[in-house]
Amino acid sequence: MAIKAKKIQPAKAEAIENAKKIFSEYNDFIFADYRGLTVEQITALRDKLREKNAVLKVVKNNFARIAFEDIKVENVAEYLSGPTIIAMAKEDSNEVAKVLYDFAKDTPALAVKGASINKEVYDAAKIEAYSKVPGKKQLYAMLMSAMNGPVQKLAATLKAYAESKSE
Repeated sequence: MAIKAKKIQPAKAEAIENAKKIFSEYNDFIFADYRGLTVEQITALRDKLREKNAVLKVVKNNFARIAFEDIKVENVAEYLSGPTIIAMAKEDSNEVAKVLYDFAKDTPALAVKGASINKEVYDAAKIEAYSKVPGKKQLYAMLMSAMNGPVQKLAATLKAYAESKSE
């Protein structure tokens, strides 16, 4: 549970409101420890996440706890300790998790702590498994190719039959 002061300073209240505004725009949040990363590495990670329509934010842990409580994202307080970055995605969060894990292979200083995907809490092992699932676009492509294969075979068979009859 986040610690709330009886009288909150205006700057802190504004920071919490900004965090709530940003967090409410996203469905999925992945938390990672970034201790030891350089500014260049964080910038590179931000660029990779931007390609997946995701955002990377650093927010004070107490402000983030209060903001998550206020927008009804439960049970994420345990991931908000120490230096924490939050990767936020509106959709295809498994691809965002994959980017984080791929980046962590090259940069061991990055450690994924856990996630909240559609308000369901994932621990580090579960989010790693989730990152290995194909994305929505890949699944659609796999489905279309599976559906297209028999139709192509039928068309080729009918064409061969028509050609044999015309001879």
